[in-house]
Amino acid sequence: MILLAVPALSDNYVWLLADEVGNAVAVDPGQAAPVHAALARTGWRLRAILLTHHHADHIGGAAELAATSGAAIHAPLDPRIAEADIRVEAGQQLELADGLFRFEVIATPGHTLSHVAYFGHEMLFCGDTLFSVGCGRLFEGTPQQMLESLDRLATLPASTRICCGHEYTLANCAFARSIDPHNTALAQYEARARALRADGLPSLPSTLGDELACNPFLRVSVLPIGGAADAGSRVERFAQLRRHKDQFKAVVA
Repeated sequence: MILLAVPALSDNYVWLLADEVGNAVAVDPGQAAPVHAALARTGWRLRAILLTHHHADHIGGAAELAATSGAAIHAPLDPRIAEADIRVEAGQQLELADGLFRFEVIATPGHTLSHVAYFGHEMLFCGDTLFSVGCGRLFEGTPQQMLESLDRLATLPASTRICCGHEYTLANCAFARSIDPHNTALAQYEARARALRADGLPSLPSTLGDELACNPFLRVSVLPIGGAADAGSRVERFAQLRRHKDQFKAVVA
C-alpha cells in the first residue's frame, strides 16, 4: 500500500491510501481541490471515502469527490454528516473496493460524541482524537470518554502508523516538553519532526510506539501532573492535562 498525506486548508491532511494498481481510499477530505490534484498527479482512482467526524474541515470536500468519482462516503451515524452513503459503527469490519481495503471501525468519542477511527493495513486513521504528541480538544465528550478512546487506541501494535488530521506536531512537542522536560525520546522525536518540516515535508505519520514514548496524553499514569505522578485518578489527571494544553501558548521557531 502507498500512503500519501495531502495538505488541505491551513493545517489539515487528507490521507490517500492506494494499492499497487492505483485503487485509492480518501480519509477526511476537508477540501476537494487538493485531492483532485493528487489523484490527477498519481493517476489513482478514488474508490471510497472515509469520514471520522462531522467537522467541516474533515468533510467539506467529500460530496464533490463522491460526485466526480462515484466513491461511496462512509461515516459514523450522525445527522450532521448528511453526505454519508454508508453508516459505520464500532466493531464493524469494512471491506472496500471489492475487499482490496479492510478496516476495523473503532469508537473514539471525546472530540465529538460520534467520532470514529479506522484501523487497517497497519495504519490508524484517527481524525482529531489522537494527534502526534497530543490529542483533540473536548468539544462534545468528557475527559473520561476521551481517555477511554485513547486507551483503546493504545492497545494497537506499536508499529501502527498514526495518520491524524492536522499538522500540530511541533506545537504539541512544545507543550509536552513543558511538562516532560527530561524525556529524551521526546527531544529526539521533536528534532526529527523539525527537520522534516524544515524540508517542507509532513511530520506524519508517527507510530504508536513514538506516541507511547512521547505523547503526554498517553502517559498520564507516569507524568507528574498536579505535582506528583500519583495525584488523583487517571481521569482527573487527564482532565487537568487537557486544561493545561487548552491554555498553553506554544512558540514554535
